[in-house]
Amino acid sequence: MSAWLIGAAVLLIGAALWYLLIATEGVYLGRRVVIALYDLYAWRYDRIKQFDEAWELRTLAAPLVKALSGVPRPLILDVATGTGRMPKLLQRMPRFKGQVVGVDYSWQMLRRAAEKLGKSRRTALIHQDATQLPFGDAAFDAVTCLEALEFLPDQAAALAEIVRVARPGAPILLTNRRGFYARLLRGRVQPSAAFAELLRRKYGLERVVVEAWQVEYDLIWVVKGGQASETAHPRTWQAVLRCPRCARVGFRKESERRLRCAHCDQALDFAEGILCYAAALRTTQGERSVMT
Repeated sequence: MSAWLIGAAVLLIGAALWYLLIATEGVYLGRRVVIALYDLYAWRYDRIKQFDEAWELRTLAAPLVKALSGVPRPLILDVATGTGRMPKLLQRMPRFKGQVVGVDYSWQMLRRAAEKLGKSRRTALIHQDATQLPFGDAAFDAVTCLEALEFLPDQAAALAEIVRVARPGAPILLTNRRGFYARLLRGRVQPSAAFAELLRRKYGLERVVVEAWQVEYDLIWVVKGGQASETAHPRTWQAVLRCPRCARVGFRKESERRLRCAHCDQALDFAEGILCYAAALRTTQGERSVMT
């Protein structure tokens, strides 16, 4: 084989690897590859992304806190939280007096988030898939999901879950990719106007506002429709946590390292400051499959 053919082959292989592993972050290779890549880069992720915290406080945290100004001690869920970007921003907001829960399926990203957030009693990190959120219906006063939808294995399922766990009237903050990299994510990204229409038509979301945010992302602000309940809502994340065994909602704190279901006595353990929900869910699902 001639040198130029070898060189062309190397270039093609390099381009394919760049496309599959870098540009599209493994999404076309399956969830295991995506999670493996995030685990690999977790401790360099913030440095690679170069987040501008001051900008994000103004454009993300401040508007969200303002939207929740009428809610005492709001409960917020951040889906695909990664290294705890949104929880950290909300910690920096003096007017935010609620709790924020971050869910992610990359253990190493959550470890990095736990390191950044410290032992704050107003934040919690849960290891679980975004397509099976471990909470009851209408549990949160707001839900966010930033720079992640295009990389989730089942976007429709994740969006349905985000809408399900939001209370009627709750603001939902999403992002939609645009620009060069969006064009590379064929079948996983659509123009923001079309995405906004999808949110209205399929998910029944209201007051959809598309806002230019970054070179590669638009912000999508929406509100879940429906009548807000007049009854008091739980204000702790443990109270809205769904048991992987009995599927009922409500846990009590047994110790610093363990929660206990208030209904069936199922235990959920913490490791490295992270609630090990996914492992407990896999165990109970395995038990059910054996029984059937």
